[in-house]
Amino acid sequence: MTTSLPQHSASGVHACLLCDWHYDPALGDSERGIAPGTPWESLPADWTCPECGADPSAFDAI
Repeated sequence: MTTSLPQHSASGVHACLLCDWHYDPALGDSERGIAPGTPWESLPADWTCPECGADPSAFDAI
């Protein structure tokens, strides 16, 4: 199953609608092996919110 990612934002930052955790590409997600500089569109298909486990469809570009 393919999950579509929300649209790109100018800052690249995306917020989880369930818990308000923010993915910032400048920081990446080091706990899950996502290097700083990784754009939202390049996250692995199985990536989920580190805070609540929501899939990328629960995120909005901010």
